[in-house]
Amino acid sequence: MVTPVRVGVLGVADIAVRRMLPAMSASADVDLVAVASRDRARAAGAAARFGCRPVTGYEGVLTDPGVEAVYVPLPLALHARWTGAALDAGKHVLAEKPLTASFTETAHVAEQARRRGLALMENIAFVHHPQHAEVARLVAAGVIGEPRTFRAVFTVPRRPAGDIRLRRDLGGGALADTGVYPVRAALRLLGPDLVVAGAVLSRSGGAEVETAGAALLRTRGGVSAQLEFGMDHGYRSGYEIAGSAGRLSVDHVFTPPADHRPVIRREDRSGTTEIVVPAADQIGLTLTAFARAVRDGRAQLDEAVLHEARLLDAIRAASPPASAEPSAECG
Repeated sequence: MVTPVRVGVLGVADIAVRRMLPAMSASADVDLVAVASRDRARAAGAAARFGCRPVTGYEGVLTDPGVEAVYVPLPLALHARWTGAALDAGKHVLAEKPLTASFTETAHVAEQARRRGLALMENIAFVHHPQHAEVARLVAAGVIGEPRTFRAVFTVPRRPAGDIRLRRDLGGGALADTGVYPVRAALRLLGPDLVVAGAVLSRSGGAEVETAGAALLRTRGGVSAQLEFGMDHGYRSGYEIAGSAGRLSVDHVFTPPADHRPVIRREDRSGTTEIVVPAADQIGLTLTAFARAVRDGRAQLDEAVLHEARLLDAIRAASPPASAEPSAECG
């Protein structure tokens, strides 16, 4: 049996308390040893709940010789700083998605990890769910013929006022919060040579960051990818890839519950076939993959993370400044 990786957590963000800390506590691959917050009471509360040691301030985790790896769930604007600090302290890092706020920052921390021989992983859990490998296998097997178009959407309901994902100074906005998922799915199924043909970002509800967006990407071979994302919407989570002989579509692709059994719908001239994929805990699988990277000494960051960062930058650059929805009184 592989020795669990001893993990310390920098911060008690919602994603950490709601999803990752429970998963770490239940995992056989990691040992949750410490959780830090700048607020002593918040650190103590989280530590008592998950059976680990509280630390006041993030530096205490980085200097702890008993911590091998660090999980960074902080706001996006702080990712590069604390991921870099953890790597400099000799810690392996699992950081929330996106890994950093720009391609330049992502390339920098990737080089830090490479030089130090440390594992660095972005916590975008859906890529570890087996349903996506099955879709990729079917595409490679030619069941839809030659790929022609890809469409993906990920939208979630409005965030409460004051949510960090609505703050510009903390790196908030729909592109980083939900847009990263369709972008990564397009890379997974179409490959790394995607370029941005056009994009639009928009604001609603008086938000200071974009709350919705759409992007049109294409491959050098002419396959197009239409991506939609938002965080002031009804919940939608799905993608489809269509080709010269049929199409494949899947719902609940980005945040499925651990007991969800995905259904891949294959449509062609003969009709519709449903392929049921076994349920899987994608967060648990992410922790397993991270622990394996640490123990196997695989320091290389997944190249897809760099391609993802490049495309996110390009979508921002291609869009006009995020505009507010017009008032109902106008025009």
